[in-house]
Amino acid sequence: MTTALDQLKQYTTVVADTGDFQQLAQYKPQDATTNPSLILKAVQKDDYRPLLEKTVRDHASKPVSAIIDQLLIAFGTEILKIIPGRVSTEVDARLSFDTKASIDKAHELIGFYKAAGIGRERVLIKLASTWEGIRAAEVLQKDGIKCNMTLLFSLAQAAACAEAGAQLISPFVGRIYDWYKKNAGSNWDEARDGGANDPGVQSVRRIYAYYKKFGYKTEVMGASFRTTSQITELAGCDLLTISPDLLQKLQDSNDTVERKLSAETGRNENIARVPVDEPSFRFLLNEEAMATEKLSEGIRTFAADAVKLEKLIESLR
Repeated sequence: MTTALDQLKQYTTVVADTGDFQQLAQYKPQDATTNPSLILKAVQKDDYRPLLEKTVRDHASKPVSAIIDQLLIAFGTEILKIIPGRVSTEVDARLSFDTKASIDKAHELIGFYKAAGIGRERVLIKLASTWEGIRAAEVLQKDGIKCNMTLLFSLAQAAACAEAGAQLISPFVGRIYDWYKKNAGSNWDEARDGGANDPGVQSVRRIYAYYKKFGYKTEVMGASFRTTSQITELAGCDLLTISPDLLQKLQDSNDTVERKLSAETGRNENIARVPVDEPSFRFLLNEEAMATEKLSEGIRTFAADAVKLEKLIESLR
């Protein structure tokens, strides 16, 4: 029988969300995404210790921040040996509110990939979906550097990213679900509030419909999943980036997967345009407590993991 994963691939481009590239081949994803937390998790495994140590040794005279960049490139390069498509590499979350520094870092990362023999068409630069990050993406896209907008939790963020011409957005399904479930407490009913009614799923569906309604070219890639149900409820989304454990569950399943999203149905949705000027963006984001809190939390978490990675590298020098 056809696996749920193979069925999903008929409707959606499947992307692997991991730094553990040794797991990639068995799932045959088109693309792969990484972030500081995933890289930190990978380098603490024995399998990746040699790559970490080699990177530190080869760039021992450089600042720790430069060694981290080289480590990101090392992982990205290995991933691109396995997948046919693109790898996403993230700009340091501590630059999330600095447009110029984000632009400079993106150019630097693309330069490192070029030195490793990898063209920019195979790389997506990940930026936080702050106002400053979106402005950086606008400049980078015009420079021919494609951007993946991460830490995205609201339609206001999605609309601004599309207007800026970002290549791709990564709305975080699971983290939205986490917030609503935590806030509901004992009132949460998985049977009632999960599945098609999952707030994270509904958020991505709304964003997807908005993009199709107004003809945006920006790709929608659902991310940060907690369950296979969240994934299959978004079958038909442009892309879905999925962790290895959930990829395995989909591969082990023969449950039927049906298309849930399509450009045709999206274009027929009754949706109004969202204003994307700076005051409107900041106000709309501020009005949505979940998006405001999860964006701040995500930046703090990624920044903290970058610091942990720096300390790990320092211990090897």
